[in-house]
Amino acid sequence: MADMGSKGVTAGKIASNVQKKLTRAQEKVLQKLGKADETKDEQFEQCVQNFNKQLTEGTRLQKDLRTYLASVKAMHEASKKLNECLQEVYEPDWPGRDEANKIAENNDLLWMDYHQKLVDQALLTMDTYLGQFPDIKSRIAKRGRKLVDYDSARHHYESLQTAKKKDEAKIAKAEEELIKAQKVFEEMNVDLQEELPSLWNSRVGFYVNTFQSIAGLEENFHKEMSKLNQNLNDVLVSLEKQQGSSTFAIKAQPSDNAPAKGNKSPSPPPDGSPAATPEIRVNHEPEPASGAAPGATIPKSPSQSSLPAVVVETFSATVNGAVEGGSGAGRPDLPPGFMFKVQAQHDYTATDTDELQLKAGDVVLVIPFQNPEEQDEGWLMGVKESDWNQHKELEKCRGVFPENFTERVQ
Repeated sequence: MADMGSKGVTAGKIASNVQKKLTRAQEKVLQKLGKADETKDEQFEQCVQNFNKQLTEGTRLQKDLRTYLASVKAMHEASKKLNECLQEVYEPDWPGRDEANKIAENNDLLWMDYHQKLVDQALLTMDTYLGQFPDIKSRIAKRGRKLVDYDSARHHYESLQTAKKKDEAKIAKAEEELIKAQKVFEEMNVDLQEELPSLWNSRVGFYVNTFQSIAGLEENFHKEMSKLNQNLNDVLVSLEKQQGSSTFAIKAQPSDNAPAKGNKSPSPPPDGSPAATPEIRVNHEPEPASGAAPGATIPKSPSQSSLPAVVVETFSATVNGAVEGGSGAGRPDLPPGFMFKVQAQHDYTATDTDELQLKAGDVVLVIPFQNPEEQDEGWLMGVKESDWNQHKELEKCRGVFPENFTERVQ
C-alpha cells in the first residue's frame, strides 16, 4: 500500500475511483446513443437555467459597479487637482483665500465620503450576494454526477432482473446499490429544488435595494457638492468686484450654442494614461463664439463628453486581467499534459473518492481528462502541486475539483 501522507490514498480507493469513472463514462455513452434511458426533470432544468442567468446578470452588475467606483475615484482626483491649481494661483492678498481653501478641503472630504459609502452600501452587498453562487453551482454539478450514478445503478439492477439466469445474490446487491445511489441523489435534489427558486426570487429585492442605495447616495452627494460650488462662486464674485478695474476675467459669457451653467463636463484624459489622477485637457476653439469674452474657451456639451478612457482601461487591467502562461508539456517537473495552474480561493470538502480536497491557497496543476466524455461542466482534473512534488505519481494524486472554487494563476 502506498503512503500518500495527508491524502491517505489506498489501492482500494484508487480502484474505486477508476471504476466509478468507467461506469459513468459508459452510462453517458449509452444514453447518448439512445440505448439507455436518462432520468429527466424539466422543472429542475428550468431552475438551473434561471440560476445561470441570475449569476451572469449579477456578475455583470458587479463589474459595472466597480467601473462606476473607478470613475468616481478618477473624478475625485481630477477635482482635487483642479482645486489645488486654484489654491496655487490665488494670491495671498486677495479676499476670500481662506474660504476658498476651506471649500477645497470640504470638496475633498465629500468625494471621499461618497466613494466609501458606495463601497459599504453597494459593492460589499454585491460581493455578499454573489458569494453564495459558487457553492450552489458546485452542488448542481455534483447532483448531475450523482444522477448518472443513479441511472447506472438502476439499469444494472433491471438487467439482472430480466436475465435468463437469475442470480439472487447479485440482484440483492444491485438493489442495495440502487437504493443507496437513489438516496444520495434525492437528498441533493430536494435541497436544490428548494434553494434555487428561493434564490431566483431574491434577485428582485436585491436589485431594488442596490439601485436605491446608489441613487440616494448620488442625490445627496450632488446636493452637498452644489452647495460647495455656490459658496466658491460667491467667493469669486467678491474677488471680481474688488478687482473690478483689473484686466483679468474670472469667467466667460456663454455663447448662444454653449450649454447653460451646471452642464459642463471635464475633457477626457489622454488615452492609455496609467496615472490614477488623469490630466485634464482643454479643447480650444479657433475663434470665440459671438458674445464670448476674449480668450474664453467654449465649454463642451454633455453629448461631446465621456467618462475618462483611463477609468475603463485601468479597471479592465485590474479586474479582468489575467497573466497567461505557456503550456508546461514536456517538462519533467510538471505532470504529463499539464495545461495551467490554479489556486484555491475557498476551502472545498471532497464528497466523493475521485475529488480533490482543497484548502484556500492550495495550488493545483490542471491536466486534461483521459476521456473527455468524463468531464462535467464546471469541473477540472488536476493534481495538487504539493502532492506532485512529493510523489510524482499521477494515478495516486489526481482528482477532479470545482473550477469556480479556484482562480487561474499561470
